[in-house]
Amino acid sequence: MHGTEIAKPLPGFVGGTLDRVDPIRNDPERLAITFADPAARRLVLEGLDPVEADGHLVLEPIEPGAEVGDHVLLGIDRGDRPIFVRLVKDLGSTVSPTPRSRAIAGLVPTDEVALYGTARSLVHWHARHGFCSVCGGATSPVKAGWARRCGVCAAEHFPRTDPVVIMLAEHRGRVLLGRQHSWPQGRYSALAGFVEPGETIEEAVAREIYEEAGVRVRDVRYVVSQPWPFPSSLMIACIAQADDDALAIDANEIEHAFWCDVDGVRAAMSA
Repeated sequence: MHGTEIAKPLPGFVGGTLDRVDPIRNDPERLAITFADPAARRLVLEGLDPVEADGHLVLEPIEPGAEVGDHVLLGIDRGDRPIFVRLVKDLGSTVSPTPRSRAIAGLVPTDEVALYGTARSLVHWHARHGFCSVCGGATSPVKAGWARRCGVCAAEHFPRTDPVVIMLAEHRGRVLLGRQHSWPQGRYSALAGFVEPGETIEEAVAREIYEEAGVRVRDVRYVVSQPWPFPSSLMIACIAQADDDALAIDANEIEHAFWCDVDGVRAAMSA
């Protein structure tokens, strides 16, 4: 920091510190040596949920006889420990976010939240991509778990990240908030939506706000991004300016929306 500058808190799942060691991912011999390292640890998950104890994620030694092909190498931590996570073939009904997975950001250090987010996204992706989208053949993990290869046509598939814009429209000191039908009563948020093929971030912001609330915006400004591992989005936060505050809500998209000033936000946060 410089002078009286104050560090801004990071959003959840931001701030990872692992070296992702791409050269090891692509070298089976080095990967085997890394997996056999006595310092190597495995992140413990229950399904897709984190396991926390004493303010930290639980890491365990890798037992003798474990197969490297059943794991993803997440990276090397600052203590030179290789960190892995075990793949799960059948997640059953555990794929949706749970209170525990959402609350982990307030329980462990920032870098561990980011570690969990990376692991969760990868484990989920592997469990749902056992077959090739090109020919339908069975796939298996390669590149230390950062890809899958089809055993029939040899097509390679890589973990996906879906870009999502999440944005506030501003009008005369107020911002536009909305709520989905399924949310708990009283919960509101910035509007959000997936970026579609052939769209820029700015175009997606303008389209989503207009589709959901009927508001035209301009001067879209990027603010910050955040990995969101439920299951694999990149949230791209933006602010845009609206010339009019008239709303035309699409009831299929959202239940309600309204313009809120800073005093309203403070009152809601303190309630």
